Amino acid sequence: VARTGAELGQALALWWLVERAQSRRWQRPEVSRAGVSRRLRRAFEHLGPTYIKLGQIISSGEGLFPAELVAEFRLLRDRVSPERFEDVRAVVEGDLGRPLEEVFSSFERAPVAAASIAQVHAATLRSGERVVVKVQRPDVAATVRRDLAAMSWIAPALIGRIPVAALANPPALVELFAETILEELDFRLEADNMLDIAHVLAVTGQRSVVVPRPHPRLVTRRVLVMECLEGFSFDDVEGMRRAGIDTEAVVRALIISFLEGATLHGVFHGDLHGGNLFVQADGRVALLDYGITGRLDEPRRLAFLRMLMGGSLNDPRMQLAALRDLGALPPDTDLDAVVRDLGLDQPTQDPTTMAPDDLLREVREVTKRLLAYGARFPKVLMLFVKDFLFIDGALATLAPDVDLFAEITQIATYFTLRHGQRIAGDIGIDPRDNPVDLEGVRAAVGVSSDVDRLTYRELQERRALIRR
Repeated sequence: VARTGAELGQALALWWLVERAQSRRWQRPEVSRAGVSRRLRRAFEHLGPTYIKLGQIISSGEGLFPAELVAEFRLLRDRVSPERFEDVRAVVEGDLGRPLEEVFSSFERAPVAAASIAQVHAATLRSGERVVVKVQRPDVAATVRRDLAAMSWIAPALIGRIPVAALANPPALVELFAETILEELDFRLEADNMLDIAHVLAVTGQRSVVVPRPHPRLVTRRVLVMECLEGFSFDDVEGMRRAGIDTEAVVRALIISFLEGATLHGVFHGDLHGGNLFVQADGRVALLDYGITGRLDEPRRLAFLRMLMGGSLNDPRMQLAALRDLGALPPDTDLDAVVRDLGLDQPTQDPTTMAPDDLLREVREVTKRLLAYGARFPKVLMLFVKDFLFIDGALATLAPDVDLFAEITQIATYFTLRHGQRIAGDIGIDPRDNPVDLEGVRAAVGVSSDVDRLTYRELQERRALIRR
């Protein structure tokens, strides 16, 4: 805790003395934002894997977090300072039990990417097969456990002090970090996750997303050798478009495969960000890094499916019942009272037309009412929300002019035609008899019922106005 406080305190103190002072002197607020973002990113990098992972989550929140912060924290995806090659060689040889030259005919000394837990090197097997080798950082396990101990010590102290922190459920956040990051420390689990996700893609007939094959005899706790895939960086929008790739279709495929895995099979990639995927020349999305994989047991999968179906049908009570079953509300919650107290049965009020004081008062009132009902952010949904933060950012870069209402209708139609019978059997509601109702979507983004088209670019402009 002391080390974390010292690192962050130093970063903020230097920002206060340098960039903030310059910003005031030059009347340029962007200098201050850029300075604090850069110093926080460096502090997170110094603090190590756990904080780098937090930074990666922030980097996926384009449109939600300040642009300067998102841009800086993107560097934590795959541009963290790498380990020395001698240390990498020692880990690979120690885990494989053979000299490097007996396994690989070539092994690039400089990593292709370096992130929080591991770094990746290009290599060629003695058979001539091109592969990539994921190698765990030597002392990462001890560092992660120390960070988690500090976080778990301070998280309970936040409850009751900050209302929003109570809703966010800090102990559950730390518990989720503990489970996911500790899983990331065993690459054998990651190889299993890769096969499970590939199985879901196969049985759903999803061919727009691909998974690299792990090499069956070259997987250990700290070393993972896998098929080499290549393509465009997820941020290289111009490159994709020059190659004739439909970037809107890329995002749509990612959303559909993600929802199919979660709602129909209870398994989904739990760490989507720009460093973990790229787009191949034929438009398929190559999905990498399966250290964090979301899993829903059957009762929670069905609750999750009901929650999304409730959104499609604009049925707030069904959504609240599903959230209760997921652990967001106590089991004995009076759902009709929640609907009334939160005004979910009232016409939508556009937040962009509200006075700042009224908007703040409304947010505080909603938070107070949720806390009174014992609301908590369930751990099972945290990975899902984290992934949708990334998809939100992907829409901003790859499909800013897509009509969100038309896109939601298209995705709902896909699920109705392809999986309608399965959904009806699972939850007793047949989407083929219940078309999507966009009123709930309009309410979620705060627009009136007479708005029949909303692009993502327009949504971003609304968010910016609300923030101001």
